[in-house]
Amino acid sequence: MPSKANIEKVLEAGRWAPSGLNNQPWRFLPISDKKKKEGLAEFTKYGDIIRNAPLAIVVTIAMSNSYNRDKDIMAMGSCIQNMLLEAHSLGLCSCWLGEILNKKKEVSEYLDLDPDLELMAVVTLGYPKERGGKGERKPLKELIIGPLKI
Repeated sequence: MPSKANIEKVLEAGRWAPSGLNNQPWRFLPISDKKKKEGLAEFTKYGDIIRNAPLAIVVTIAMSNSYNRDKDIMAMGSCIQNMLLEAHSLGLCSCWLGEILNKKKEVSEYLDLDPDLELMAVVTLGYPKERGGKGERKPLKELIIGPLKI
């Protein structure tokens, strides 16, 4: 299990993400209880990631703090990315689970979330058993639209 200090650092990094009007719509629900994680894992085909991680952080958006859905969704992505980068800097492994959104309503009911909170993702944290290989990305030239003129 990551230390409380490291978990707080990861949440702090998320807290400092940019948001429109500085509305900071994110809310976090850390779950370490094995039984609760087991139930949460049932809502995604990637349930083993939740089961095997010492900690799952349910990331939600507080709709009462939302002012523009498009901008707030981008802010939520920034929040989660900050969390992942901080976890990496601390030597933790993390995983951003978005597929669980296919069962957003069911997850909210299972967790008894306030109706104001909408599920955005689950982020898992732990320590790697082994270091993985390098990820793959498309070549940059396939991602640039038109010629790059500088």
